[in-house]
Amino acid sequence: MAHAEAADPHRNYPLMAAAKDRVEPAPRRVRGVVDGAVVFDTDRALYVWEWPYYPQYYVPLDDVEERLLVDEGRELRLHLGTARRHGLRVGDVERSQAARVFADDADLGLKSHVRFEWDAMDAWFEEDEQIFVHPRNPYVRVDALRSHRSVRVELDGVVLAESTSPVLVFETGLPTRYYMDRSDVAFEHLEVSATRTRCPYKGITSDYWSVRTPSGLHEDLAWCYDFPTPAVQAITGMVAFYDEKVDVVVDEIPRPRPLTHFG
Repeated sequence: MAHAEAADPHRNYPLMAAAKDRVEPAPRRVRGVVDGAVVFDTDRALYVWEWPYYPQYYVPLDDVEERLLVDEGRELRLHLGTARRHGLRVGDVERSQAARVFADDADLGLKSHVRFEWDAMDAWFEEDEQIFVHPRNPYVRVDALRSHRSVRVELDGVVLAESTSPVLVFETGLPTRYYMDRSDVAFEHLEVSATRTRCPYKGITSDYWSVRTPSGLHEDLAWCYDFPTPAVQAITGMVAFYDEKVDVVVDEIPRPRPLTHFG
Protein backbone atom coordinates (compact mmCIF):
# COMPACT_ATOMS: atom_id res chain seq x y z
CA MET A 1 0.00 0.00 0.00
CA ALA A 2 1.42 3.38 -1.01
CA HIS A 3 2.00 5.91 1.72
CA ALA A 4 0.81 9.48 1.24
CA GLU A 5 3.28 12.26 1.84
CA ALA A 6 2.99 14.08 5.15
CA ALA A 7 0.56 16.98 4.96
CA ASP A 8 2.10 20.41 4.57
CA PRO A 9 0.40 22.67 7.13
CA HIS A 10 1.25 25.70 5.00
CA ARG A 11 -0.51 24.43 1.85
CA ASN A 12 -4.13 23.42 1.32
CA TYR A 13 -4.30 23.93 -2.45
CA PRO A 14 -3.19 21.81 -5.44
CA LEU A 15 0.14 22.36 -7.13
CA MET A 16 0.70 22.86 -10.86
CA ALA A 17 0.36 19.80 -13.05
CA ALA A 18 3.12 20.18 -15.65
CA ALA A 19 6.84 19.45 -15.62
CA LYS A 20 9.70 21.46 -17.12
CA ASP A 21 10.21 20.90 -20.88
CA ARG A 22 6.70 19.65 -21.49
CA VAL A 23 5.45 20.65 -24.95
CA GLU A 24 1.80 20.69 -26.02
CA PRO A 25 -0.12 22.17 -28.97
CA ALA A 26 -1.98 25.41 -28.24
CA PRO A 27 -5.37 25.45 -29.99
CA ARG A 28 -5.87 29.20 -29.52
CA ARG A 29 -5.13 31.88 -32.10
CA VAL A 30 -2.22 33.86 -30.67
CA ARG A 31 -1.00 37.27 -31.85
CA GLY A 32 1.72 39.71 -30.83
CA VAL A 33 1.55 43.42 -31.64
CA VAL A 34 4.23 46.12 -31.63
CA ASP A 35 3.42 49.76 -32.46
CA GLY A 36 0.17 48.69 -34.09
CA ALA A 37 1.81 46.09 -36.35
CA VAL A 38 1.10 42.37 -36.03
CA VAL A 39 4.45 40.64 -35.52
CA PHE A 40 3.00 37.12 -35.54
CA ASP A 41 -0.43 35.60 -35.98
CA THR A 42 -0.77 31.85 -35.49
CA ASP A 43 -3.12 29.06 -34.56
CA ARG A 44 -0.18 26.63 -34.48
CA ALA A 45 1.73 27.85 -31.44
CA LEU A 46 3.22 25.42 -28.97
CA TYR A 47 3.04 25.61 -25.21
CA VAL A 48 6.54 25.02 -23.79
CA TRP A 49 6.99 24.76 -20.04
CA GLU A 50 10.36 26.34 -19.27
CA TRP A 51 9.48 25.85 -15.61
CA PRO A 52 6.48 24.08 -13.99
CA TYR A 53 4.29 27.09 -13.18
CA TYR A 54 3.26 28.27 -16.63
CA PRO A 55 4.24 27.81 -20.29
CA GLN A 56 5.60 30.17 -22.90
CA TYR A 57 4.43 30.34 -26.51
CA TYR A 58 6.78 29.13 -29.24
CA VAL A 59 5.58 30.38 -32.64
CA PRO A 60 6.26 28.76 -36.06
CA LEU A 61 8.62 30.97 -38.03
CA ASP A 62 6.24 30.71 -41.01
CA ASP A 63 3.64 32.63 -38.97
CA VAL A 64 6.02 35.48 -38.11
CA GLU A 65 6.52 38.64 -40.17
CA GLU A 66 10.18 37.85 -40.82
CA ARG A 67 10.85 41.31 -42.30
CA LEU A 68 10.43 42.66 -38.75
CA LEU A 69 13.12 40.36 -37.32
CA VAL A 70 16.68 41.65 -37.11
CA ASP A 71 19.38 38.97 -36.85
CA GLU A 72 21.75 40.16 -34.12
CA GLY A 73 24.43 37.67 -35.16
CA ARG A 74 24.57 35.83 -31.87
CA GLU A 75 24.18 32.06 -31.67
CA LEU A 76 22.86 30.66 -28.39
CA ARG A 77 23.60 27.13 -27.20
CA LEU A 78 20.49 26.26 -25.18
CA HIS A 79 19.45 22.96 -23.64
CA LEU A 80 16.60 22.75 -26.18
CA GLY A 81 18.98 23.33 -29.12
CA THR A 82 20.74 26.08 -31.00
CA ALA A 83 18.99 29.40 -31.47
CA ARG A 84 19.91 32.76 -33.00
CA ARG A 85 19.15 35.95 -31.16
CA HIS A 86 16.99 38.45 -33.06
CA GLY A 87 15.74 41.93 -32.39
CA LEU A 88 12.59 43.58 -33.72
CA ARG A 89 12.31 46.67 -35.93
CA VAL A 90 8.81 48.02 -36.48
CA GLY A 91 8.94 51.42 -38.12
CA ASP A 92 10.90 53.64 -35.74
CA VAL A 93 10.54 51.16 -32.87
CA GLU A 94 13.50 48.90 -32.20
CA ARG A 95 13.64 46.18 -29.55
CA SER A 96 16.90 44.32 -29.04
CA GLN A 97 17.12 40.70 -27.84
CA ALA A 98 13.41 40.28 -28.55
CA ALA A 99 13.37 36.73 -29.92
CA ARG A 100 15.18 33.44 -30.30
CA VAL A 101 14.82 31.54 -33.57
CA PHE A 102 15.52 27.83 -33.13
CA ALA A 103 17.68 25.94 -35.63
CA ASP A 104 17.41 22.46 -37.16
CA ASP A 105 18.94 20.74 -34.12
CA ALA A 106 16.20 21.91 -31.73
CA ASP A 107 14.63 19.22 -29.55
CA LEU A 108 10.94 18.61 -28.79
CA GLY A 109 9.74 19.67 -32.24
CA LEU A 110 10.91 23.28 -31.81
CA LYS A 111 12.84 23.48 -35.10
CA SER A 112 12.03 26.77 -36.88
CA HIS A 113 10.03 28.09 -33.96
CA VAL A 114 10.43 31.53 -32.41
CA ARG A 115 10.36 32.26 -28.71
CA PHE A 116 9.55 35.96 -28.14
CA GLU A 117 10.34 37.81 -24.94
CA TRP A 118 7.04 38.77 -23.36
CA ASP A 119 7.95 42.44 -22.85
CA ALA A 120 9.13 42.77 -26.46
CA MET A 121 5.46 42.97 -27.49
CA ASP A 122 3.20 45.92 -26.77
CA ALA A 123 0.33 43.46 -26.45
CA TRP A 124 -0.42 39.74 -26.67
CA PHE A 125 -3.79 38.29 -27.63
CA GLU A 126 -5.41 34.89 -27.27
CA GLU A 127 -8.17 34.99 -29.85
CA ASP A 128 -9.45 38.59 -29.42
CA GLU A 129 -8.81 38.92 -25.67
CA GLN A 130 -5.63 40.63 -24.47
CA ILE A 131 -3.55 38.59 -22.04
CA PHE A 132 -0.97 39.75 -19.53
CA VAL A 133 2.31 38.56 -17.96
CA HIS A 134 2.42 35.08 -19.57
CA PRO A 135 0.18 32.59 -21.42
CA ARG A 136 -2.69 31.14 -19.47
CA ASN A 137 -1.71 27.69 -18.29
CA PRO A 138 -4.17 25.10 -19.69
CA TYR A 139 -3.73 23.10 -16.47
CA VAL A 140 -4.76 26.01 -14.25
CA ARG A 141 -8.34 26.43 -13.16
CA VAL A 142 -9.61 29.68 -11.63
CA ASP A 143 -13.03 29.72 -9.95
CA ALA A 144 -14.63 32.67 -8.18
CA LEU A 145 -17.34 31.28 -5.90
CA ARG A 146 -19.74 33.15 -3.65
CA SER A 147 -19.76 31.91 -0.08
CA HIS A 148 -21.33 32.46 3.34
CA ARG A 149 -18.22 31.49 5.28
CA SER A 150 -17.19 33.99 7.90
CA VAL A 151 -13.80 35.48 7.07
CA ARG A 152 -11.80 37.87 9.24
CA VAL A 153 -8.49 39.44 8.26
CA GLU A 154 -6.20 40.80 10.97
CA LEU A 155 -2.66 42.12 11.34
CA ASP A 156 -0.93 42.91 14.64
CA GLY A 157 -4.29 42.37 16.33
CA VAL A 158 -5.99 45.01 14.15
CA VAL A 159 -9.10 43.83 12.27
CA LEU A 160 -8.73 44.89 8.63
CA ALA A 161 -11.82 43.24 7.17
CA GLU A 162 -14.66 40.96 8.25
CA SER A 163 -17.32 39.38 6.06
CA THR A 164 -19.98 36.68 5.98
CA SER A 165 -20.49 37.01 2.21
CA PRO A 166 -17.04 36.76 0.60
CA VAL A 167 -16.16 35.54 -2.86
CA LEU A 168 -13.52 32.82 -2.71
CA VAL A 169 -11.08 32.55 -5.62
CA PHE A 170 -9.59 29.10 -6.10
CA GLU A 171 -6.61 29.22 -8.47
CA THR A 172 -4.42 26.20 -9.13
CA GLY A 173 -1.05 26.58 -7.48
CA LEU A 174 -2.08 29.47 -5.22
CA PRO A 175 -3.68 29.81 -1.79
CA THR A 176 -7.40 30.59 -1.68
CA ARG A 177 -8.01 34.33 -1.93
CA TYR A 178 -10.89 35.86 0.03
CA TYR A 179 -12.48 38.84 -1.71
CA MET A 180 -14.72 41.03 0.44
CA ASP A 181 -17.10 43.90 -0.23
CA ARG A 182 -15.59 47.33 0.38
CA SER A 183 -18.18 47.93 3.10
CA ASP A 184 -16.62 45.01 5.02
CA VAL A 185 -13.13 46.56 4.94
CA ALA A 186 -11.77 48.89 7.65
CA PHE A 187 -10.31 51.48 5.31
CA GLU A 188 -9.16 53.64 8.21
CA HIS A 189 -6.20 51.25 8.46
CA LEU A 190 -5.45 51.27 4.72
CA GLU A 191 -3.42 53.75 2.70
CA VAL A 192 -3.66 54.07 -1.08
CA SER A 193 -0.66 52.75 -3.02
CA ALA A 194 0.39 53.53 -6.58
CA THR A 195 1.14 49.85 -7.24
CA ARG A 196 -0.66 48.08 -10.07
CA THR A 197 -0.21 44.42 -11.02
CA ARG A 198 -1.32 42.22 -13.90
CA CYS A 199 -2.59 38.67 -13.81
CA PRO A 200 -3.17 36.37 -16.82
CA TYR A 201 -6.38 35.05 -15.26
CA LYS A 202 -7.86 38.11 -13.53
CA GLY A 203 -6.65 41.14 -15.48
CA ILE A 204 -5.16 44.43 -14.22
CA THR A 205 -5.65 45.62 -10.65
CA SER A 206 -7.40 48.96 -10.31
CA ASP A 207 -6.33 49.73 -6.72
CA TYR A 208 -3.72 48.70 -4.17
CA TRP A 209 -3.44 49.54 -0.51
CA SER A 210 -0.79 49.37 2.18
CA VAL A 211 -1.78 48.73 5.80
CA ARG A 212 -0.78 50.79 8.83
CA THR A 213 -0.79 49.14 12.26
CA PRO A 214 0.96 50.01 15.54
CA SER A 215 4.07 48.23 14.22
CA GLY A 216 4.30 50.51 11.16
CA LEU A 217 3.41 50.57 7.46
CA HIS A 218 3.04 47.23 5.66
CA GLU A 219 3.23 47.91 1.95
CA ASP A 220 0.88 46.59 -0.72
CA LEU A 221 -1.16 44.04 1.24
CA ALA A 222 -4.57 44.54 -0.41
CA TRP A 223 -5.90 45.03 -3.91
CA CYS A 224 -9.01 44.96 -6.07
CA TYR A 225 -10.06 44.52 -9.68
CA ASP A 226 -12.77 46.92 -10.87
CA PHE A 227 -12.68 45.38 -14.37
CA PRO A 228 -11.64 41.73 -14.00
CA THR A 229 -11.69 39.18 -16.80
CA PRO A 230 -15.08 37.60 -17.56
CA ALA A 231 -14.09 34.34 -15.82
CA VAL A 232 -13.95 36.06 -12.40
CA GLN A 233 -16.60 38.77 -12.74
CA ALA A 234 -17.83 37.93 -9.24
CA ILE A 235 -14.83 39.73 -7.67
CA THR A 236 -15.58 43.06 -9.37
CA GLY A 237 -14.80 45.91 -6.97
CA MET A 238 -14.06 43.60 -4.04
CA VAL A 239 -10.93 43.69 -1.88
CA ALA A 240 -8.51 40.84 -1.16
CA PHE A 241 -5.43 40.59 1.07
CA TYR A 242 -2.18 38.66 0.77
CA ASP A 243 -2.80 35.70 3.06
CA GLU A 244 0.98 35.27 3.23
CA LYS A 245 1.32 38.57 5.12
CA VAL A 246 -1.83 38.85 7.24
CA ASP A 247 -3.72 36.60 9.64
CA VAL A 248 -6.89 35.04 8.22
CA VAL A 249 -9.60 33.43 10.33
CA VAL A 250 -12.21 31.35 8.47
CA ASP A 251 -15.27 30.14 10.36
CA GLU A 252 -13.42 31.10 13.56
CA ILE A 253 -10.47 28.83 12.70
CA PRO A 254 -7.11 30.60 12.15
CA ARG A 255 -5.49 29.64 8.87
CA PRO A 256 -1.70 29.13 8.75
CA ARG A 257 0.02 31.66 6.56
CA PRO A 258 0.95 30.15 3.17
CA LEU A 259 4.60 30.17 2.20
CA THR A 260 4.07 31.26 -1.39
CA HIS A 261 3.81 34.87 -2.51
CA PHE A 262 2.18 35.32 -5.90
CA GLY A 263 -0.56 37.74 -7.03
